[in-house]
Amino acid sequence: MSERNHRKRPILKRVTTRRERQTAIQLPVVGTVIKAVAEISSIPTGAKQRFTQPVNAQRRELRKLLRRAQNTAFGRKYHFGLILRSRNMVEAYRRLVPVFDYNKMHDEWWYRNLKGERDVAWPGKIRFFALSSGTSGAASKFIPVTRAMLNTITKAGTKQFFSASQYNFPTRFYDAGVLCIAGSTDLQYFADGGYYAGDLSGITAGRIPKWFEFFYKPGEEISKLKDWNEKLDAMVKAAPKWDIGVLVGVPAWVQILLERIVKEYNLKNIHEMWPNLMVYVHSGVAFAPYEKSFERLFGKEVFYVESYLASEGYIAYQVDLKRRQMQLLIDNGIYFEFVPFDEKNFDEEGNLLPNCKTLTLAEIEANRDYAILLSTCAGAWRYLIGDTVRFSNVGNCDMAVTGRTKHFLSLTGEHLSQDNMNRAVEIMAEEMGVDICEFTVAGTRHDTMFAHHWYLGTDDPLDAEKALERIDKALCELNDDYRVERMEAIRHLDIDVLPTQVFYDFMKERLGKVGGASKFPRVLKGERYEAWKEFLEERR
Repeated sequence: MSERNHRKRPILKRVTTRRERQTAIQLPVVGTVIKAVAEISSIPTGAKQRFTQPVNAQRRELRKLLRRAQNTAFGRKYHFGLILRSRNMVEAYRRLVPVFDYNKMHDEWWYRNLKGERDVAWPGKIRFFALSSGTSGAASKFIPVTRAMLNTITKAGTKQFFSASQYNFPTRFYDAGVLCIAGSTDLQYFADGGYYAGDLSGITAGRIPKWFEFFYKPGEEISKLKDWNEKLDAMVKAAPKWDIGVLVGVPAWVQILLERIVKEYNLKNIHEMWPNLMVYVHSGVAFAPYEKSFERLFGKEVFYVESYLASEGYIAYQVDLKRRQMQLLIDNGIYFEFVPFDEKNFDEEGNLLPNCKTLTLAEIEANRDYAILLSTCAGAWRYLIGDTVRFSNVGNCDMAVTGRTKHFLSLTGEHLSQDNMNRAVEIMAEEMGVDICEFTVAGTRHDTMFAHHWYLGTDDPLDAEKALERIDKALCELNDDYRVERMEAIRHLDIDVLPTQVFYDFMKERLGKVGGASKFPRVLKGERYEAWKEFLEERR
């Protein structure tokens, strides 16, 4: 037997300072109070809303947004005052204000905020900009973040935290900490425009409510670190000092942290260190590919909770821990519109077509994919965020994110959505007993026809050809258009199986993105696909 197998797991001692000991004394009291407030404040989930309530709530949100912004440069150009006085405000807004994507909104309006100008598309001066993860474009995007938007994010996060009371978690759960694996709170300052920029998670983490400071981890010092590897090392070192009840973060980076902690302290699972860990809040990507890896890291049941917090605002979150559906936030500083995600409204590259059809919450149908438009209290107006969503229950606003408008393949009309790809990879991984935490696919030419090239990230042994055959079979079952095109135009499939780390190295070395909210694009096109091929060739 090896020396490593003989080695005993170390006793994890909690080294505390005087301030930590004082906090430890206070926490049980605070936890009891928080639990009591949560039980009083929470609204039982699962109760259906009358459809008129969400529709009326959305109309009120639009009216509030228009009133606040009517004297801005944007509000004057697009006649917000006139819209407010119209007999049909919703229809007037849809008729008088055009639809914007990021490039159009930035080039016509937000660039003025970046120069320090006030009252452009929202009252006052914009002091913070969120840098998006940039999965659908080559460069990061600067998204305005206002005080009003930060308030809505805090409000939604608090409501989500209190909703846990319905599951009657023990008081010790409310005593435990919340570990947020986020971007750096040490934001970059731009003197020319007088603003700060960084990950939205870093902006919000630096402005948490006072009552939440009792629970927030990894704490101010570690949160400021910009280098991901340095931050990771610091969290691993500090982990034995913490009692964690909730984990928050993008799955890939949370998994890396937990694996490091388990290895560093020779644990069987993370619950040997954090016995009160009961909830994991994830966002940004589909969680299914990561689920089996997480189960191996846990020693007891953990509830998985999805949250839809984009750089543009808090859109939805899961209200029922036992149902993997989110509920749209209809009264939280955002007015929503929806564009049917089909060839009538989008071209083959996922670009919005002129004169696209837009629908309100009152007009959409269940079980159809829609691109989502936002009008927000941060000065985004009829803004195409780039995500696609599907409602399972429109009246109750139950929804799921199904993909990105740019992250789909339709070389010949196969209409392969990100949701299709996620499910096909999940089916293959389950049948073959492997973990596929990262993957991407690209459309290519093959002689006079076309091909799909799959890249799977796994650290398990995998028969590549069998994996490709199973993915192809699953996609034919999930998508009739794909099945037809596989017989006609998509004559060839390719596959590369790569170590998972290759995907993270590409993000770091070629995209400058690592840790925090960074996500690998599920579909590669254009310059980004060329950069990926070049990167792999260098690795070979």
